[in-house]
Amino acid sequence: MTSTEVLEKPDELTTDSTGNDIPKMFHYVRKAKIAESAVMGNMVVALCGETFPVTKSPKPGSPVCPDCKKIYESMPKGKA
Repeated sequence: MTSTEVLEKPDELTTDSTGNDIPKMFHYVRKAKIAESAVMGNMVVALCGETFPVTKSPKPGSPVCPDCKKIYESMPKGKA
């Protein structure tokens, strides 16, 4: 089983009070593809099917795509 991690989709950004772009929603992406995308600029595919390049990582409490979350929660848990 491949693990996943939550990442933002760059076209879903809003601007905060300091003028910084912040993502409106983050998506679950296969963890093995994150570094490759960050370094090479390759597109990643989220669990919900959205495709985008990795640009940022989420902070705790960041909003998550409801479709990605539903799919992730339905996946079998890995063995410890």
